[in-house]
Amino acid sequence: MLLALAALPALFWDAAPDTAPTLRDAGIVQILVPRERLASWKGVAGIAVQPADLEGAVKLLSPTVNYRMQEATATAAPWVVANGWKLIRHPEARYYYDAAGKQAALAAAEAFAYGANAMVRSDAEGLKPLAEMLHFLGMIPGDPLPPVADIGYIDDGSSASGEVMNLLVRDNLMFKLVPSPDRTLKLNVQLGTRDYPLEDAKNPGTLAHDVRFRLTDEKRSLRIYGSPLVVARLTGSGAHLRVQLLNYAGAARKVEGVRVRVLGQFPQHKLLLAGGEGVELLDYSVDSGATEFTLPLLSMYAVIDLSR
Repeated sequence: MLLALAALPALFWDAAPDTAPTLRDAGIVQILVPRERLASWKGVAGIAVQPADLEGAVKLLSPTVNYRMQEATATAAPWVVANGWKLIRHPEARYYYDAAGKQAALAAAEAFAYGANAMVRSDAEGLKPLAEMLHFLGMIPGDPLPPVADIGYIDDGSSASGEVMNLLVRDNLMFKLVPSPDRTLKLNVQLGTRDYPLEDAKNPGTLAHDVRFRLTDEKRSLRIYGSPLVVARLTGSGAHLRVQLLNYAGAARKVEGVRVRVLGQFPQHKLLLAGGEGVELLDYSVDSGATEFTLPLLSMYAVIDLSR
């Protein structure tokens, strides 16, 4: 019953053992508990328990979408609250989320997509959605795949650099951290150089747009059309790629008609969709340079495996 907790996110639960029926009713079969509660939880039927501490773990924001009013247009502009850049910056860290309700499931999916060692602390309303997501994540086959990158990003560790990475993630610009320029990549970015002055980092949105312009859309390994609320993760190499799609509004509403374009020819595909049984990819096409398809409905998280 005990899954590999290092491979999957897990529920951090600091309540007493008398809450076990609530956990079981929600479908939770394993938990992490504070060390001081471990002895009291031992032997509780139907719940596998391991100790964990929040001390030393990095707290992440609860993933979501905030809608902010634009001063010039008086319209609501979505602001995706995502943690991908932090998980890329410190892949070795231990993380935890405080995520209530359905956002607990989204937090687990985000952590899994980036291969993070993460705990999710939630409330009673979040237990069932989290249990369903953890069950889905446990069904995804294969070992973690290396990230696909078009851009080499030299991170100086500053908050300005972090915000640029945040926008690169949210704009679905595939990058990896490098200690120095990597000439095997299509583009290299380093703040404080002639091409990317520190002054420009004061407006990270403009700088991220400049990075996209220099890369060009035609050279992007992955492009997403149809929603600014969907963040993608692309991993794999050669004959096998994995596209992971996160809908950051998934706790509130689904996204319809997500169009995906991936460089390369991949005639074979397999879709795994959390909470979307019966959904199939539409308008699947393979030409000389790219593979395109439409996911008609994205609830919260999807995995599309592409192969030759």
